[in-house]
Amino acid sequence: MSITQKTDGDARAGDADQDRTEDGLGAAGAQLSTQPADTLAQAPAMTVFGWLRWTWRQLTSMRVALILLFLLSLGAIPGSLIPQRSDMLKVDAFKKAHPDISPLYDRLGMFHVYSSPWFSAIYILLFVSLAGCIVPRSWQFVGQLRAKPPAAPRHLTRLPAYSTWRTDASPEQVTEAARKVLRGRRFRTHVTGTSVAGEKGYLRETGNLIFHIALFGLLIGFALTSLEKAEGGKLIVEGDGFTNNLTQYDDFSPGTWYGADDLQPFGFTLDNFESRYATSGPERGSALKFQANIHYWNGDEGKQTAGSISVNHPLSIGGEKVYLISHGYAPVVTVKDAQGNVAYRGPVPFLPQDNNLTSTGVIKVPDAVGKNGKPDQLAFSGYFTPTGDTSRGPISLFPEPEQPLLWLTAYHGDLGIDSGIAQNVYQLDTTHMKQYELGTRTGVNGVTLKPGEAITLPDGSGSLTFDGIKTWASFTVSHQSGNVLALVSGACMIVGLMGSLFIQRRRIWVKAGAGTDSTDGATLVELGGLGRSESARIADELGDIGLQLLPDAPVKPDTVPGPRPDPDGSPPASEDSGTPTPQTNDEGARA
Repeated sequence: MSITQKTDGDARAGDADQDRTEDGLGAAGAQLSTQPADTLAQAPAMTVFGWLRWTWRQLTSMRVALILLFLLSLGAIPGSLIPQRSDMLKVDAFKKAHPDISPLYDRLGMFHVYSSPWFSAIYILLFVSLAGCIVPRSWQFVGQLRAKPPAAPRHLTRLPAYSTWRTDASPEQVTEAARKVLRGRRFRTHVTGTSVAGEKGYLRETGNLIFHIALFGLLIGFALTSLEKAEGGKLIVEGDGFTNNLTQYDDFSPGTWYGADDLQPFGFTLDNFESRYATSGPERGSALKFQANIHYWNGDEGKQTAGSISVNHPLSIGGEKVYLISHGYAPVVTVKDAQGNVAYRGPVPFLPQDNNLTSTGVIKVPDAVGKNGKPDQLAFSGYFTPTGDTSRGPISLFPEPEQPLLWLTAYHGDLGIDSGIAQNVYQLDTTHMKQYELGTRTGVNGVTLKPGEAITLPDGSGSLTFDGIKTWASFTVSHQSGNVLALVSGACMIVGLMGSLFIQRRRIWVKAGAGTDSTDGATLVELGGLGRSESARIADELGDIGLQLLPDAPVKPDTVPGPRPDPDGSPPASEDSGTPTPQTNDEGARA
């Protein structure tokens, strides 16, 4: 038995689609896909209804959906490159650095891309396009699942894969055997007279629909994430705690549908921060481990549970994600005023400036009192070096505190806190302050302290003692309700795409009947196969089905020499007398 398969290089290959639907195949070659026809080039009737229908068809076409998806990706680029309003500090810094282009960016909504009118318009149009594509395709596919496989076309030789032979078995026997073979290969079958229609590969269209529905779900997930996204940052010193309410945050950015009233009741305490660095080789100073060990509670019960947070391994508490952002050191100091009273005692976080954690910071003492009994606020600014060297200046040589040094200059006067204007706790405004002359060990008016050392301010204005070091860690608490939906949708998109790429929708027909030369009573068996796309697999599968049919419909040996005409009037195929070769038609190769 041999199989004939059409080639793409044939002269009639350009008319393949027309052949399938019009030239003898009819319904047999139709509806192998639920993809809507592209009508972009078809002009509508000159009526309002005609134009509306044409516009709707273009909006729900695959071409326009791809264009909108490309525009959505293109529109997200400025949202990644230009600072957004969720971080106003970066936005303000950008405006100061680019005063000429910033007004234009403001008008175009570049500082709030994902909530801008033009980005929302693309997003909504893509939603409508996907919905208008998915709904009709789904109903059409349900109809195909409920329908029976179409009857065999009149000329199976026009199909891409075709085979034929003669047998002594009756048409009824061949039909029953073909039905069993197709059913055994998990084809949906339908028997019409002495022909059997089989259809398989519905998972291809199922994969297409899953992909489109998952893409729709992915867009919904992104929309939910954008509308309900809320983030807040908090710097916590070792031993201190945090409670999830608005007053505890250093900064908080609410979402459109999620604000301060929606915060979940939970909290945690930073027990300690573990860090480990490479101590030798070219990677010396590189981080090997960053981990914050905490005890957290969730809900009203307040049961303490031990946990840990590390880079790329957030902790989920109360439905929120807690991320570890950064860490550093907080020198512990005791400041006394001119009256000898302790005006401040505790750790002060210093912010890292390089990989070796050379850090800068400010110590503000608003409650200090001068020698005359009047308020005389104190302030100290400078550097902290975990591993320092006084001969090299305020630069750390290693990120671990092997030789910690605190480099300070001192001020007194008015901090400006009582003016009511918000201040950055890590910056010092010296407009209304005067600097003390402390010595020359680190330069003019500067001093360097080791743990346990102290400085005495001139004229008995007070003192500062460097008591020790604590670590601090910075966390971001994030609420993103659409992440799970986006993750599931992304996975479903991959599964659906794999199904649509690797599964072929195909139909196979088996016809049994009297041949042109019916004087010997032989039955002519014809097999034809049609796939969603041209593929050699349809011919291979047709050959396997033919081999399974041979035991019930064995090839009848030729006893009459000479050529035998093909059933549809094509030129006869020459065969040698008595050779049991199955008959194949050359029409398939020409089609």
